Amino acid sequence: MRISDKPIAARLKELGVELRPGVPLSEKTSLGIGGKTDQLLLRQFDTIPEVMRLLADENIPHRFLGGGTNVLIDDGELPYVVLHLPTSQPGMRVEGNTAFVDAAADLGGMVTFCAKRDLGGMDGLIGVPGSVGGALRMNAGAYGTQIGSYVREVELYRAATGEIETLRGDDIRFDYRHTSFAPDDVMLRVKLALPSKPYKEILAGIRVCNEKRRSSQPLNQKSAGCIFKNPAGGSAGRMIDELKLKGHRVGDAMVSDRHANFFVNVANATCADMLKLIDDVRERVRSAYGVELENEVIVWKN
Repeated sequence: MRISDKPIAARLKELGVELRPGVPLSEKTSLGIGGKTDQLLLRQFDTIPEVMRLLADENIPHRFLGGGTNVLIDDGELPYVVLHLPTSQPGMRVEGNTAFVDAAADLGGMVTFCAKRDLGGMDGLIGVPGSVGGALRMNAGAYGTQIGSYVREVELYRAATGEIETLRGDDIRFDYRHTSFAPDDVMLRVKLALPSKPYKEILAGIRVCNEKRRSSQPLNQKSAGCIFKNPAGGSAGRMIDELKLKGHRVGDAMVSDRHANFFVNVANATCADMLKLIDDVRERVRSAYGVELENEVIVWKN
């Protein structure tokens, strides 16, 4: 959707929004898949409620894109604009055992920032790609660690009220790869309570996690991480692997030969390629195991 030539563009500029026309979202996602649309950079948090009201008044559909590492976006000209928080200088600071972090911050960068100040607990998240806001939305986790365990407060734009609010951690439901945040909520900042731990010990744990990832995940290929959530008591990757589907492909979308729950874009895969591969693998698992795999990757269809 293009709005750069419409009267609303001037009003958005007054509200501190930077409008970038015709941005290919394939360049903004780790899968390298996605069509074109106008991008709105929200540089002033305090004007976000007014920006949202303006978009609603003008009937302009919109979606919020975080780090782009867990999303599969449709191809072609997209029928909505994309909202984005600037990532150039996200705020991070520590007071005692409490970390205050902007949602636009890189997740791994935050873990390292805290580790250098002898705050641990989230060592396993060091290699999880994406932003802190995205990690909050899906309760990102790895190697026994989930970010929700350390959340004390989240400042966010709440779509239900149209205002910026602060939620206590106890008022947010953090489940396996799911939270109680509404789809249109926009995470802005988070307050984390972290345990003290010497940097050298954290670094040793990080090295172990990184080695596990290097040996088992396609880190040098375009992917969105795990495509499916693990079913209760099971492993999506193990079932796909047992069906000998590593290397199975549709167009340029392929089941990774390193990790069966990672689907990679080997060249110029389309969203249609990836969706067909996802549906094909899901059907084969259903037929063989009687298990219905649920997407972990978020799909934006037009």
